[in-house]
Amino acid sequence: MPQPQAPASAATPEFNVDHYENFPVASILLPRRLRRSVAVIYHFARTADDLADEGDAAPAERLAALADMAAALDRIGAGEDPGTPAMRALAGVIAEHALPLPLFHDLLDAFRQDVTVHRHPDWDSLLDYSRRSANPVGRLMLHLYGAVSAQRLAQADAICTGLQLANFWQDVAIDHARGRIYLPADAMARHGVDEAALAALAAQRCDARWIALMRELQMRTRAMLQSGASLALTLPPTLEKRIGWELRLVVQGGLRILERIEMAGFDVFRHRPKLGPADWIVMLWRAARMRRP
Repeated sequence: MPQPQAPASAATPEFNVDHYENFPVASILLPRRLRRSVAVIYHFARTADDLADEGDAAPAERLAALADMAAALDRIGAGEDPGTPAMRALAGVIAEHALPLPLFHDLLDAFRQDVTVHRHPDWDSLLDYSRRSANPVGRLMLHLYGAVSAQRLAQADAICTGLQLANFWQDVAIDHARGRIYLPADAMARHGVDEAALAALAAQRCDARWIALMRELQMRTRAMLQSGASLALTLPPTLEKRIGWELRLVVQGGLRILERIEMAGFDVFRHRPKLGPADWIVMLWRAARMRRP
């Protein structure tokens, strides 16, 4: 879900936060003391994701660039100069907040996978990808907040994976045009939707097979988001008023995207769901009605 523009600083060049929809970047609801740290982490993730996805570089070039970022992380871990201003800024944030370095390596690992793996055989494959591409974000935020516990980590994982999956269903047409399918192949087969049918859907109305497939995926994704939603209501009192509201809106944003997909008749080929001003009113109302379990 789009977030407000992050402030630039001498150590973190300006960038467009709208480019990475499900990452809560330096929101006005975050404490001011954390906004620069979140912006630095975002810049790392955005840069790596763009290396994997954007432009016309060959796969070998993309992998080499991501390997350079991994090497810079290794230098940070060894207490050495990582080599660039952006990575030095990240080193400072990692040291200041004692952030786990493996979470950054997980992100790079997922982006490397994007370069070479364009199909997913089943739901577990998507969950494994999300564990590395999305869940590190929530875990890093909990470390920044000083609110880490086993239960909160599990809840954050459920929210982040749910957001990642909702983004996949939202962007089926965009990903397919890039030669990627983030739909579980076994579920596609179960509903009679093969790759040829998927290509045809871009030129004709969505049929009952596609709708049945999307209903199944939507149901599982909604349950995942709802299973983590109580995180927003069970943070320490010092965090709940601001960061708790941030999380409420993140969860409601993911759920609203799923609703928007359904309201479009699951036709994400002609109607990519987006959140507008009316959706934010609905999300705020629902966020205010969330109650502790």
